[in-house]
Amino acid sequence: MGIEDWPEQTRPRERLVREGAQALSDPELLALLLRVGVRGKSAVELGRDILQHFGSLHGLFGATLDDCTEVHGLGMAKYAQLQAVMELARRAIAEQLQAGEAFGSPDLVKRYLRMKLGGQRHESFVVLFLDVKNRLIADRELFRGTLTQTSVYPREVVIEALDYNAASVILAHNHPSGLPEPSEADLRLTGALVKALSLVDIRVLDHFIVAGPLVHSFAEHGQI
Repeated sequence: MGIEDWPEQTRPRERLVREGAQALSDPELLALLLRVGVRGKSAVELGRDILQHFGSLHGLFGATLDDCTEVHGLGMAKYAQLQAVMELARRAIAEQLQAGEAFGSPDLVKRYLRMKLGGQRHESFVVLFLDVKNRLIADRELFRGTLTQTSVYPREVVIEALDYNAASVILAHNHPSGLPEPSEADLRLTGALVKALSLVDIRVLDHFIVAGPLVHSFAEHGQI
């Protein structure tokens, strides 16, 4: 039985309009993106199977195009839709950070960084540049690969911060291993960046490590 044959009060689209998106399950929300199922499965059943395949929404949204094309019912078009949804959500949060005080909303910053870095399979080092009111000016991925004090150059971070006329910065990088705890190298690197930026009167407000859905804050743990 297809969704169109379900009683109207149980159809995901009608329930969303009537009760709000928060009332729907993950498979039901995903079904609204998929729109159609496959032979023998409704869109909701397909959505449930896809989530089981990837393990979670986080796993699905972090999947590559090759990962998606291996799953029956997904393909380039659905992959593009999923990526578009993620990018729109990231941009919506970025607008909030640009309009308000970023450091006054640490949960918002964490959410933004989870969406930006959580699904990546390579290690990235990102800097959020903030103005005197702690509003987001820009964010840049400055380094990629294995991150150490020798591969992340404080001088380049300082130059970028001066170019943006930033008053402060938030540092972030990801751990594709899934473990958010900082290594000794992470702690040394953070200390070097704090020292280098302080020489030009730019504050480091925090350093976040993103490991999938988990985020570690150096400031919250007294490590900065």
